Amino acid sequence: MKTRVYLKIFITLFVTCFVQSELFAQEISKPLSNEDEARLVEYLKNNWASPEQYIINKFKNYDVVLLAEDHRIKHNVLLVQALIPHLYKAGVYNIGMEFGASEDQAALDSLVNAENYDENKARKLMFNYNVGWAFKEYMDVYRKAWEFNKSLPEGARKFRIVNLSYKYDWSGYNGVRTPENAKKVFHKGGTESYRAALVKKEILDKHEKILIITGTIHAFTRYAMPVFDYNAENFSTLDYRHMGNLIYKYADKKACTILLHFPFYSRTIGYGRLMYPANGAIDQVMKNFENKRVGFDLTGTPFGELRDTSFYSTGYNDFKLSDIADGYVYQMPFNEYEGCTIDDKFLTDENWIEAQKQFPDPDINTRPKSLQEYYEKIRAYADIQKIYGAIK
Repeated sequence: MKTRVYLKIFITLFVTCFVQSELFAQEISKPLSNEDEARLVEYLKNNWASPEQYIINKFKNYDVVLLAEDHRIKHNVLLVQALIPHLYKAGVYNIGMEFGASEDQAALDSLVNAENYDENKARKLMFNYNVGWAFKEYMDVYRKAWEFNKSLPEGARKFRIVNLSYKYDWSGYNGVRTPENAKKVFHKGGTESYRAALVKKEILDKHEKILIITGTIHAFTRYAMPVFDYNAENFSTLDYRHMGNLIYKYADKKACTILLHFPFYSRTIGYGRLMYPANGAIDQVMKNFENKRVGFDLTGTPFGELRDTSFYSTGYNDFKLSDIADGYVYQMPFNEYEGCTIDDKFLTDENWIEAQKQFPDPDINTRPKSLQEYYEKIRAYADIQKIYGAIK
């Protein structure tokens, strides 16, 4: 949810300043010529790797691999679950998750190493960080780590899930975003620097490696997000202070970003208007393959040379995909996407008062008045086909 909140703020501001025309996904049929399409198809045939193979291979050259996701997409989180044994075999013993509080790390370690798995404890750990994150697949990352650890021989090193955030406090928030109010909600400081410092302490300083799944804005390493600046030339500046940017410095550039195929936001029309990455070129190429589950490089490849005119191109000249990330994972077209499974035991009459009190970003999304209304908000957020409908 937090990622979408930041993007909404950024893009809403940009709308007032950029009034240029662009192609929407609905209008795009074949952005590539037949010759360019054939060249990209041939490249994939010669460099094909499953998403699992591709991600694991990145650890040969990188200590931190950040998967940039659009939240609550089922197959992305299932991919992370499936990667656990492959990571372990490759000597990577950690998965970092944006959704989890570091205050609960000891409890999470206990859960994934327990004799018996405790679903209610898993729910409580996720609830402690975000009272609305009622998505089963994210909590099942804990379960998969527990199952894998149970399969290991006695004395073997255990696999670990690392919580990258802390517990925010929305209880006294009055709906006005001021520095004073922000200090009360984010009482341990900026979330980006906090997460990056935690990765440095828990992983890099120990000479270990980690796979991180996080919202797109937090995953960028080399790329800087555009920020509206009234006094700047062209009314924008570039922000290199997100988690991935900071980890990139801490890791001496041995950190990379992989995009998990998601629609980009429009540069000129505003929040909620979605378009295909690279104006639809990747999806055009993937129509040539029956098996569409693939990972591929952007840096130094013809895919990386594809031009993109989305929100991410703001403030850049001649923007292309390799400017935003190092790699890409494609598993299916958008019209086959599913939202995560909602856990109907996550919110209850017993925790409802706390859930309402800690409802995140209540100035952007009004606090629900009832448990039923809150579940309706969660279901709407997970309705991917409705949200992605404009780009089919």
